[in-house]
Amino acid sequence: MYYCFFIRFFYFLFILFIFQLPGLQPWTPGHNEAHRVTIGYGRKVVLTSSATVHSIEILNGDQDYLILLFFLGKLVIADSSRPIFLRAKHILIGNKGELHIGSPECPYKGNLTISLFGRSDDSEVEHSYFGRKYIGVGTGGTLEIHGQKKLSWTFLNKTLHPGQGNENSYRFERSWGKRGIITHVINPKTGDVLHTDRFDTYRSKDESRRLAQYVDKVETGQILAMVVNDEGSNNLEDLAKKALTKLGSQHFQRLGFRYDDPFPTYILELADEPQGWTFGDRIVVASTDYSMHQAEEFSILPCPTCTRNQIKVEGKPAYLHIGEEVDGVDMRAEVGLLTRNILIRGEMEPTCYGNDACKFFSFDTFGGHLKMERGFRSVHMEGVELKHMGQQSLGHYPIHFHMNGDVDEKGGYNPPTYVKDLSIHHTFSRCVTIHATNGLLVKDIVGYDALGHCFFTEDGPEERNTFDHCLGLLVKASTLLPSDRDSKMCRDITNGAYPGYVAKPRQDCSATSTFWMANPNNNLINCAAAGSEETGFWFIFHHVPTGPSEGMYSPGKSEHTPMGLFINNRAHSNYRAGMILDHGVKTTEANAKDKRPYLSLVGARYGPHQDADPFKPRVPALVHHFVAYKNQDHGAWLRGGDVWFADNGIGLTLASGGTFPDDDGSRQEVKNSLFVGESGNRGMPDLNDQSWGPGGPDHLNRSLPRGVDFPIRGMQIYDGPINIQNCTFRKFIALDGRHTSAFGFRLNNSWQSCPNNNVTDITFDDITSRVFFGEPGPWFSKMEMDGDKTTIFHDIDGSVSEYPGAFLIKEDNWLLRHPDCIDIPDWRAAICSGHYAQIYVQTRTPANLNMKMVKDEYPDKPLELVGALGKRNHYQQFQPVVMLSKGYTMHWDQAAPAEVTIWLINFNRNDWINVGVCYPKGTCHSFQTPAVAPVRVLISVFLSLSLMSVCCLPRRLLFLKIKAHNEKEDFAFCSVKGCERVKIKALIPPGSGPSDCMAEAYPKHTEMPVVDVPMPKKLPHYCNLLFPFQPHTPEHFLEVKLESYNTRFFHIKEDFAYTEVQTLNNVSLTPTTSVLITLRWFADV
Repeated sequence: MYYCFFIRFFYFLFILFIFQLPGLQPWTPGHNEAHRVTIGYGRKVVLTSSATVHSIEILNGDQDYLILLFFLGKLVIADSSRPIFLRAKHILIGNKGELHIGSPECPYKGNLTISLFGRSDDSEVEHSYFGRKYIGVGTGGTLEIHGQKKLSWTFLNKTLHPGQGNENSYRFERSWGKRGIITHVINPKTGDVLHTDRFDTYRSKDESRRLAQYVDKVETGQILAMVVNDEGSNNLEDLAKKALTKLGSQHFQRLGFRYDDPFPTYILELADEPQGWTFGDRIVVASTDYSMHQAEEFSILPCPTCTRNQIKVEGKPAYLHIGEEVDGVDMRAEVGLLTRNILIRGEMEPTCYGNDACKFFSFDTFGGHLKMERGFRSVHMEGVELKHMGQQSLGHYPIHFHMNGDVDEKGGYNPPTYVKDLSIHHTFSRCVTIHATNGLLVKDIVGYDALGHCFFTEDGPEERNTFDHCLGLLVKASTLLPSDRDSKMCRDITNGAYPGYVAKPRQDCSATSTFWMANPNNNLINCAAAGSEETGFWFIFHHVPTGPSEGMYSPGKSEHTPMGLFINNRAHSNYRAGMILDHGVKTTEANAKDKRPYLSLVGARYGPHQDADPFKPRVPALVHHFVAYKNQDHGAWLRGGDVWFADNGIGLTLASGGTFPDDDGSRQEVKNSLFVGESGNRGMPDLNDQSWGPGGPDHLNRSLPRGVDFPIRGMQIYDGPINIQNCTFRKFIALDGRHTSAFGFRLNNSWQSCPNNNVTDITFDDITSRVFFGEPGPWFSKMEMDGDKTTIFHDIDGSVSEYPGAFLIKEDNWLLRHPDCIDIPDWRAAICSGHYAQIYVQTRTPANLNMKMVKDEYPDKPLELVGALGKRNHYQQFQPVVMLSKGYTMHWDQAAPAEVTIWLINFNRNDWINVGVCYPKGTCHSFQTPAVAPVRVLISVFLSLSLMSVCCLPRRLLFLKIKAHNEKEDFAFCSVKGCERVKIKALIPPGSGPSDCMAEAYPKHTEMPVVDVPMPKKLPHYCNLLFPFQPHTPEHFLEVKLESYNTRFFHIKEDFAYTEVQTLNNVSLTPTTSVLITLRWFADV
């Protein structure tokens, strides 16, 4: 009892003591770089003036829990009318420590600079978690920074021309020693000075009257320039004042010497009112051409005559910046604000020093950094500028949320954690890094001139983070990770590689991206990737979590995780692509089998399912309203998308898996879209970065993504199956030496081409070549790869070829031709009718051989195939397209393979072909068909085979009649019971030579060419193939839709999914865009 009484009495005294604690105390620590400051034990201070200290640690020093509740350290920065400049090596906000600069309700209005100083080679021991030169928020710490609300970024609303603007430049030569008002009358077109005069209105009223008469006599349309030397208002009479007022002058009351506009100035028209932008602020205007280096910085000047959406800037633009919609595509340059009233910066040395980064950078890269530890109490940042932040070492970034888990309501944070309205520029390692952190809001951020991935998610488990209205531009390579590195870095940095590793930069590295998404379940809304050394948006996959996140999810989860929101984003001025949704990173350490370093780029396949469970139904991955233009290689390479394209070398590429699609039954659809080949944005020459040459309907010079002979394609057809419907192609103009076409095919392609690539309701406007199948020469190489030879698509309604239901094939593919096919020499194509399918021929022992396939109707026109896989693989795969109900023979440039498996691809029930396979004499064979999906096989004299049988035949040709007997879904490669196939194993006699049976097969088995499917009638109303169709309605929409179920889970019949995009306006393309709607990314652009 006495014990309880004592406790209550002590608690009563403690509460009395707490309520008597003082409030904020003024703090002026002065300037001493050796002064180590600790703010704790209930100390609450407000910094009222500039200071320099060694370090500041804000924390609670007592470990007793009761005392911990009340004795916290707090630092508040006073909102002073005088600028405050705080220098420190680091600021650590520890348990129950707080740093406050403004508040959400009362943003900081003064000017504050926090400057972090120190070198990487300092002799002091660095903090074990935060390192050096940092602001660190530890467990239980609070960081609240709230600067003035300003518009973060907007768009130009009027094009800015190089060397020109709303105001033309003119230099006024002063007449020193001549007091009064000096005038020049100027020709506005030439800049010539037509007349000069001087009026000494300081001394004489008569001069004032003469000035008024002079002003009235200046002709309308001419420019009257007036300056004051010394003083000119002492005897300036009302008559002169009225004359000056008519000209808009507001400063004649005191005409002392002023020199308002000594440099060229320009008026920029913006899409939004630039709230909070003031005199002296710095802005950046993004490139609207292929080179990201055409981004330019300007300073804002006073402009009392500007409208609400205008600003005056100082400086002369060196490049063209588009400020309008061009050919239906929004190509307006982004304009980002760099200056904020709260600045956090790193103090830098004049040059690089003493570390490995100096091999690649001439400047100091050891900037400051800001890092949040797991379990922080509260973090909210807005209205802040971060400059010279980040370091070329892992874990030290301008803003770094490190292993924080859920930082929204799900994690108990209310209000949820956010960083917004920030300007992060001239950084040395990324912009915003989210590492094993979920639910973070990143909004209204400008990230400019950064090294390494700018907006970066790191290990793979990062989910539910939202990037809203973020702009990134001028994103350059960095040394940190293989994916950050350029070619030189990739070759020179071999840390973590196995001995003997030889870098392949375009495969292992070279992926610097503005937005790097290691997990698809994050939201990107209204964001702009306006210039990266490689890619704008890259969705990358970690098969297992990497780094300290290891074990956070089961293998393969990220590849099956549904995609978050991707709405109203844009990408331009990127090298590799505007967007990629593909690829993964290597999640194992280097070893003798795979010598590549950890986290190098590798292949990956994306197949989203509900709850990331491949046994549950598929869910759509939606890409809405994506604008891509002026990307040097691809506008987008992804598995599904509702995408606008403009001025990208390849308009749109739809692909599957190259061989078997990972999701059998999938299809990709592009509907209701406008593709503009070469838009009115002609750019300007930039000899350091890009080509310049003729193009477009007017053949005027323009910027080009590659060489002047690069074959520009609108829709690039690649494997499949695909469906292209109700699309308009405009301004695809071929030139001498450059093959430009609305439809084309992937260059140097070894993969399959699906006969179910369907095209319908296509419109052409100002097109010189609707299709081009390629020819040997620049960019096309020798056209010797299998995919180059087997290209095909189906013109459902004849809107491309004018023959409804016909197929377009490469002109020299005689496996698919018949006597009535129509040659179109300019397209290097033939228009044919027929029923087509594919066979996949897999060979083993040996695998490095070539196959010659011959159609019995055209034995003198064989098709030579080298295989889709490398010659060092343990097996090879040939993927020819065949005409059904016909006979073929196969021959080899070496001894026949000991194992041949023939897969029936895109065969419907009862479809068949005859195949003769060449073997050496004396070969014995065994045959096997799978029990799940047996194929009907008849050999030689058509004896029916059981599941396994063995025979030895005297002849060299083994003839098979292969017939499918299971139903198949429309877009599936295989039947509902699986892929029907037959495996032939052979005992090849030792010492056998090449198995070429042409002499034995022909003319004995030659067949007369027969047209099984009559050619359709040509559409009426069109005189020739170059006559353009009438355009559709001015509103065009693009939908890309993928419906699929995974071949690895055939038993899940309802396992369908799709990737689609909706509601688009015009799609414009030119030198290199692609969309991969499927399973892999091939980096041989």
